[in-house]
Amino acid sequence: MIPVVAGALRLGELAGGAVVTPGNARFFATPLPVVLHIIGASLYGILGAFQFAKKFRRRRPGWHRMAGRILVICGLVAAVTGLWMTVFYPRPAGDGDLVAAFRLVFGTAMAVSLVLGFAAIRRRDFHRHRAWMIRSYAIAMGAGTQAFTHLPWMILVGTPGETARAMLMAAGWLINLAVAEWIIRRP
Repeated sequence: MIPVVAGALRLGELAGGAVVTPGNARFFATPLPVVLHIIGASLYGILGAFQFAKKFRRRRPGWHRMAGRILVICGLVAAVTGLWMTVFYPRPAGDGDLVAAFRLVFGTAMAVSLVLGFAAIRRRDFHRHRAWMIRSYAIAMGAGTQAFTHLPWMILVGTPGETARAMLMAAGWLINLAVAEWIIRRP
């Protein structure tokens, strides 16, 4: 819910004509990518959670397939717009080359995971489909986990510097991927 709430606040800021500051100017200059990113990521996060409910999925396989098609589109929109913003938006203070590199790596990994998951289900390879979709979802939910990787640092040390921020962001994605791999590989 953390990324959904943060995204809703950003959309409210854009729609409400908030004061343009150095921290938000890039969004006001070119709002479409961030709006698409927030909508795509929010739908992906909320609707995607229901895809993992085994009983619900088995009772309503038609819903699972329809929602899955929507989720692939939403996930790709979130990943591609995230990549676009990383490359074309001016970097905010505290985001250096390492943060940008991590965003490019994990955004690309999310998009590739979605494509591989979709290709697997087209071949009726349910095991690989499940694994790739879990990985994609884990990466997408990294923004929520990053709030928890940053919080202890900020309490104990203060505002992280550029390298520390990059490592804390990477930790959020890596924690999620480690949990995803554990889920995929458990008996």
